[in-house]
Amino acid sequence: MTTFETLGLSPALLRALAETDYTTPTPIQEQAIPLILGGHDVLGGAQTGTGKTAAFGLPLLQRLAKETPPKGPRKPRALILVPTRELAVQVADNLKTYGRHLRMNVTTIFGGAGMQPQIDNLRRGVDVLIACPGRLLDHMDSGHAKLDAVELLVLDEADRMLDMGFLPQMKRIMGRVPKQRQTLLFSATFEPRIKAMALEFMRDPKQVQVAANSTIAETIAHRAHPVDNNRKRDLLVELLSKRHTDQVLVFGKTKHGCNRLAEQLAESGLPSVAIHGNKSQAQRQKALDAFKSGRARILVATDVAARGLDIPNLPLVINHDLPMVAEDYVHRIGRTGRNGASGEALSLVSPEEGGLLRQIQRMLNAEITMDVVEGFAPSQPVRLDAPIPKNGGGQRRQPSGGRPGARMGEQKPGGERAPRKAAGHRGHGKPADRSAHAHAGPKQHRSGAGRAPGARPATRA
Repeated sequence: MTTFETLGLSPALLRALAETDYTTPTPIQEQAIPLILGGHDVLGGAQTGTGKTAAFGLPLLQRLAKETPPKGPRKPRALILVPTRELAVQVADNLKTYGRHLRMNVTTIFGGAGMQPQIDNLRRGVDVLIACPGRLLDHMDSGHAKLDAVELLVLDEADRMLDMGFLPQMKRIMGRVPKQRQTLLFSATFEPRIKAMALEFMRDPKQVQVAANSTIAETIAHRAHPVDNNRKRDLLVELLSKRHTDQVLVFGKTKHGCNRLAEQLAESGLPSVAIHGNKSQAQRQKALDAFKSGRARILVATDVAARGLDIPNLPLVINHDLPMVAEDYVHRIGRTGRNGASGEALSLVSPEEGGLLRQIQRMLNAEITMDVVEGFAPSQPVRLDAPIPKNGGGQRRQPSGGRPGARMGEQKPGGERAPRKAAGHRGHGKPADRSAHAHAGPKQHRSGAGRAPGARPATRA
């Protein structure tokens, strides 16, 4: 039987793991940890909720603890890039837990929080820096974040980090990180195009895939309820009223729509909070705390919550609106059915969304049962051969990256910043959430966070 001891982890890490009752490595940890300790670049794929953070975090801490840092100010020796603030906080919390018996300084930087405290932390010295790309570029440009001592580079949720608006930012960051480094990429999904892109900046990587790409935990039950778009809210209230004891994560399409839906649910006697990229970090944390503590039963979110949220024993995820990109379904419903627990994923599907449902079923290689709820039959059947609506019926995946000055939110769908508006452009950006839009053209913000050739369309968070 494989244990953390047999994987070659140090006594300090083993002690911390034992104190948190973390005794048996998961398959991704069992396969990835020895490779990383051996100095290999690793491309790791595993279902959400299977311990990817420990798979790269434990060997990362061990390597840094073994080596004496260079003399002088402590510059980051490990850089972990993530798409969302929530994921940055989660990864940092985990690494601090694993490294509690090591003298290791772990720091996060992301938008939606003040610059000065982050500058102060960087000046005091950092061993492990966990960052969203947009805010990292802010600190790089101001001279506060120096990456020339980085030995390990990690891309968590690598499919998102190498797609859409993040790509130009990633190229800038890669240009400032030493070429002689160990590179680790981890994600639940790896499209062939993303994988090919990753191989361009990795050295003979070892691939670890503990489950079929884009697979979902077998403990999750999937169902779809056909309903007219204008009756989705009423059906949602009906479903939630019947399950009055369950905590529920509801995914919506737009920031404004999530705010309005949370208010309407609250007016119906269903305590709800909303989370999306327009909210400050303090507002987002307050909403998450209310949800996790049970003060709010329902969390209504854009795809900002699909990555980086660790909610123990969440029984139910509801897609009020289907995602435009089928892979996002994996990340959304990966919030339930974690670590072997059972979970349920419900999707409210309008006739216009039949093509989106077909995309999801093709990705899963399985049918999703469609049940009509009495009194909510749609005016026309949901046809899987229906054309996919332009921009997903208004759901438009926006570039995920960000550039200097975005003070509100990191990633549009997942927490990184929205763009500074190009001259004459109106309507998409938000003053405090600025990452370059795919359509910004040659005059877009200098981050160049436009969509890469062949990148998927963007979703509005």
